[in-house]
Amino acid sequence: MRILICGDVVGRAGRKAIAKHVPQLRERYDLDFVIVNGENAAGGFGISPSICDEFYDIGVDVITTGNHVWDQRDIIPHFDKEPRILRPDNFPLGTPGKGVAEFRDARGRRIVVMHLMARLFMDPLDDPFAAVTEMLNTRRLCANADAIVLDFHGEASSEKMAMGHFVDGKVSVVVGTHTHVPTADAQVLPGGTGYQTDLGMCGDYDSVIGIRKETSIERFVRKMPTARMEPAAEEATLCAAMVDIDDGTGLATDIRPVRIGGRLREEIPG
Repeated sequence: MRILICGDVVGRAGRKAIAKHVPQLRERYDLDFVIVNGENAAGGFGISPSICDEFYDIGVDVITTGNHVWDQRDIIPHFDKEPRILRPDNFPLGTPGKGVAEFRDARGRRIVVMHLMARLFMDPLDDPFAAVTEMLNTRRLCANADAIVLDFHGEASSEKMAMGHFVDGKVSVVVGTHTHVPTADAQVLPGGTGYQTDLGMCGDYDSVIGIRKETSIERFVRKMPTARMEPAAEEATLCAAMVDIDDGTGLATDIRPVRIGGRLREEIPG
């Protein structure tokens, strides 16, 4: 099984990169499943139902989110109608939507996608380690899941690394999102779980984490209110990871970074 997981999509530039490259990648690499983190897709803040539909139409199977999930108010009721978009599973009980779901690829293989948010330098949510333990009590590789994918949305690299080792050998892949900067540590952990601390963003890197650099710099320099934060709008780099998963074990055999277009050095799997 081959899965592509794309980092945080930021604004129109990021959406254009997804629309341009995901269909080509699906065909070129015979992808079985595509996951996109869309939490910044609507003007850099949140996601809308119409943008969700754009992603589904070009071959995205599941959308994850993060701390900006509720920035666009019209998305809130959408979570109880559309099973293909997830919010962090460790949000408080009663929050709309869900953070873990099972999907099927074209061959009928069961792919469990779990979305969690970290706590260091983030909102004080429920314990993500307890949440993933509870999920793994009911979903196990080679029993009732052919693959388990975890998008761990967080600021601190240490917390993401701890999560990777915590579930090593129990899930297929753990990828971090949120910082918008791709890390160079894609690897298969000793127990067989694919891991990358942060996928980076699908956005314009001539920016400050996807936002226009002039406005961002002014905020740091003056410590005063500035113009509205808007996403940078030039050509985006698509940042993602491609994971190969063994059908017999549900564990990763390879994980490779993917970077296409824009300002970053390209990294395209051979």
